[in-house]
Amino acid sequence: MRLLNKLLTVSMKLDRTKELIHGSINKSEPYEALVHVLESAIELVQIPDNDFFWSYWEDAADATKEITKFLNMAKSYALPERAEVGVMFAPTGPLQELSLSSGWAEPFLKVAEKYDQVEGLLWPKF
Repeated sequence: MRLLNKLLTVSMKLDRTKELIHGSINKSEPYEALVHVLESAIELVQIPDNDFFWSYWEDAADATKEITKFLNMAKSYALPERAEVGVMFAPTGPLQELSLSSGWAEPFLKVAEKYDQVEGLLWPKF
């Protein structure tokens, strides 16, 4: 809880992330839910003083560029490759590595849980 409080008191606004963490996924609008998750991921990677050392991203701009590619696809109701998006939210993936080294691991896990829900809606298992 302490990490969540730290995150929520960061000087920048994390409105989409707060909504996502405290809300629920709209199962009838999975593309919109994916948009929400990706917008939250962008907010998180743009937190000042993030430590990108263990992430495959060079910096916030690099991370934002990759996530924005998927965000734009989802906004156009085009489905990104499951593996390309999923790897970002995976254990030891770039978002988790960034969250661990930057002090917001707990909020990341909550966002990743929401991604898992969306993933199940958009890419159901056979």
